Amino acid sequence: MTVKELRLVVTADDYDEAVAFYRDVLGLAERESYESEDGRVTILDIERATLEIADPNQADFIDRVEVGRRVAGKYRVAFEVDDSAETTRTLAAAGATVIAEPTRTPWNSLNARLEAPGGLQLTLFTELDLK
Repeated sequence: MTVKELRLVVTADDYDEAVAFYRDVLGLAERESYESEDGRVTILDIERATLEIADPNQADFIDRVEVGRRVAGKYRVAFEVDDSAETTRTLAAAGATVIAEPTRTPWNSLNARLEAPGGLQLTLFTELDLK
């Protein structure tokens, strides 16, 4: 068996706001979209996707590092970006709520935490040079 794609499906009460946020502000490429009397869907493309599985202790640790306390539910989406500080400001201006400003982590990345349209909790991370 071969898995060819990881697709995260977000059901957003405000569809237009969520599409604009992820496509127009965050810059995810629109691969395709469909509209019918049954509803609308937009599929956005990311260069690479991974599935990270953490046990509850690790999830607690990540939240303590990034936020200072446990705040995430069972699911959190992490985006690697070129500049997590700048992207945090951009997404906040577009309606995301900043939970924690960018923080340098023990694994040498600069991570920020936000609540985005559609109810997703996001980690924005930038890998830092090992100097």
